Amino acid sequence: MNYLAHLYLAQPNADSHFGNLLGDFGGKRHVKQMPIPVKNALDNHYLVDKFTDSHPAIKEAKHYFSAERKRFAGIAIDVVFDHFLIQHWQNFHQEPLVEFKQNSYQLLNERISDMPCTMQQTVWSMTKNDWFKEYETLTGIGLALDNIAKRIRFTNNFSGAVEDIHRHYSELDTLFLAFFPQLINHVNQYALEGSKVKSIVKLNY
Repeated sequence: MNYLAHLYLAQPNADSHFGNLLGDFGGKRHVKQMPIPVKNALDNHYLVDKFTDSHPAIKEAKHYFSAERKRFAGIAIDVVFDHFLIQHWQNFHQEPLVEFKQNSYQLLNERISDMPCTMQQTVWSMTKNDWFKEYETLTGIGLALDNIAKRIRFTNNFSGAVEDIHRHYSELDTLFLAFFPQLINHVNQYALEGSKVKSIVKLNY
């Protein structure tokens, strides 16, 4: 999953927000001297990733990407699932998205001095430029994915992945709505951070 989903599945405190994103920035290489709550949050990040990577809905979603982009389909799915989480936010969380983002950005910035350099840069840009606002539209998703393609260190055909998303938007949306409640339940079953995710699941489809 991508950044917004990991923050959604975190606890509402700075250690949890830090640890739940740290897995994308070296994870256990940096956690040795960290407090136990950060380590537990990092474990939660890995729990989420493992469940996601092995889930049938994710494997099915990859089939909706063209052959030349399939190698990086997992990245595209992570990002577009953040988009779908935003689109269906009121079905999953009682707190308005604007307030959730403000609180999450504040919590991340409380621990920014403890973050690895690359994470500091990402979090600074994310919170300053409100990346999740960009994720609200397919145009924004396309820009985000094309920027990721530019950062890949070898020649690739990942650019333009939003074309595949646009073509199969409805199917991908349906897969997200089937998958995400199961992910929430999985995280709550393990409760690695000692508490369940404060969420609602309110779907009428």
